Amino acid sequence: MSNRSQRRARNTPATRSSARPAIAKIGAGLAVFAAVALLVIAISQIAHKRTEESARADSATTSTADDEIIRQLAALARRDAADPMARGAVDAPVVMIEYSDFQCPYCKQFAQYTEPELVRRYLDSGQLRIEWRSMAFFGPESEVAARAAWAAGRQGRFWEMHDLLFAHSPEKKNTGAYTDDTVTEWAMRAGVADIAKFRADLNSDAARDAVDVDMSEAIGIGVGSTPAFLINGRPILGARPVEQMIAVIEAGLRDREGVK
Repeated sequence: MSNRSQRRARNTPATRSSARPAIAKIGAGLAVFAAVALLVIAISQIAHKRTEESARADSATTSTADDEIIRQLAALARRDAADPMARGAVDAPVVMIEYSDFQCPYCKQFAQYTEPELVRRYLDSGQLRIEWRSMAFFGPESEVAARAAWAAGRQGRFWEMHDLLFAHSPEKKNTGAYTDDTVTEWAMRAGVADIAKFRADLNSDAARDAVDVDMSEAIGIGVGSTPAFLINGRPILGARPVEQMIAVIEAGLRDREGVK
């Protein structure tokens, strides 16, 4: 079998789906609990009319299990100073992991309207670190975009490319918005210096592996839609209003203050 055929075989949906759930550091048990946690928190964000007494009782019976889930999910933060797809201080008290797809309209909404406010409030002051995970959820062009962002990151231009990819996110998915030629054009606009290297990185096995690792992590904890977030391990589903994101970040800051 040729090298190209071997790569194609390795990257088929069947082989990827069999590899992704094998995220051993999380474990099968955590994957189940995390999926439940995501669902519980999503429901709790909608159920605003629950009485204070009911909420207090629920908290008393579930707090121990929830705390363990949150602790293990928080451990997914990489805190790698060399990670080009992260921004903010490595030792920031709050880490927000973002699972996102460049073809997702709600991810675009978050990237263009909510995230800049979080950056303004918390990033420059060293309180927040943001770590990106590519959840190439919506098909082949999502993967092209994810690999393009990764390749731009290899030359220190991930976030510039991130902004351009979302600026050109299509209304209809997989209709030709993200191709090798278009993402290369945007890479030049993003300030990527070595375009030949960008093209090579874009279609490399290393790029595909990086996307697979992020997808494996997301699937392993039960993420089934985008965007999804872990804020110091607390799961948040969907492009929530900025006030809700701020509330969770502030809770994380208070928790860290309490540890000191």
